[in-house]
Amino acid sequence: MPLARTLADATIVITGASSGIGAVTAYALARRGSTVVLAARTEPALRKVARHCRELGGRTLVVPTDVTDADAMRRLAATAVAEFGRIDAWINNASVGTIGLFDEIPVAEFRRVLDVNLLGTANGIRAALPHLSAAGGGVVVNNASVLAEVAMPYQSPYNAAKHGVRGLADTIRQELRVTGRSSVSICTVLPATIDTPFFRHAANHSGRQVHPPPPVYPPEVVAETIVRLLRRPRREAYAGGAARLIGMQWRLAPALAEWVLGWYGRYTQFGSPAVADTTDNLFRSDAGAATEGGWHGRRRQVVRMSAALGLAAAGTAVGTVAVLTRRLAR
Repeated sequence: MPLARTLADATIVITGASSGIGAVTAYALARRGSTVVLAARTEPALRKVARHCRELGGRTLVVPTDVTDADAMRRLAATAVAEFGRIDAWINNASVGTIGLFDEIPVAEFRRVLDVNLLGTANGIRAALPHLSAAGGGVVVNNASVLAEVAMPYQSPYNAAKHGVRGLADTIRQELRVTGRSSVSICTVLPATIDTPFFRHAANHSGRQVHPPPPVYPPEVVAETIVRLLRRPRREAYAGGAARLIGMQWRLAPALAEWVLGWYGRYTQFGSPAVADTTDNLFRSDAGAATEGGWHGRRRQVVRMSAALGLAAAGTAVGTVAVLTRRLAR
């Protein structure tokens, strides 16, 4: 079911709201008159985002929160309800990453990515459900990634966590349906590569400078997708045409798509300068309310890369048909 109220009357909690997609989504909702409850680790950045939300016409509440702390997430929900009377929607957006080969990423960093990206989402859903039901229904939107459906090398903990988010959402959606609580919708967003500070803040054990694999889309693409899901919930929605094309390739010919994305990830994620290992903001909060990562040059590759991915998808489809034809002939 969609929101029980219009966006202009809705109270919406957003985690990971101190920069990137979270901040841009808060701005998109504030323009529509929504009340946004902003949560993340960095309070000064949250207050900067809140100030701009108010300038755009939205009401705000800043609640510094670590999504890995289940009690803190319950307090976030309780604080929102105490201030505004209810919660109509909850957006799980907080995310971190560490880049490198699986056997070279420290175990503590691998666990931290799972704690934030997967368990943080679980903590958010757990905190939100009773309040959404009490409000007469609502929507949970989990910001996953196209890497919740496909995989790319050098991002094993991120891939694992986002696959987990997708499976978690599917399971909870089933449970709500079979227990008669279908007034709460669970949605998952699968964005392509997005121009946010994520790649500059990811821990890095590759020995090289990390670049986002093109095509790179502006964060507004994801924010508008989230807004559409709040109005018309769906199980899943891609954000960025490349995500849809990559997902289609993976479903048509998974082995071939896995090989292609492995090659593509190896040659597009890194720059030439050698860099020392870093954990960056994996364990510390230093967001600055920036909405973009400064990858505008790679944005210009959107049309060209989307066309190339489209041709690859067509080739994958032709190859799949050929394989099936040979099998049937045998």
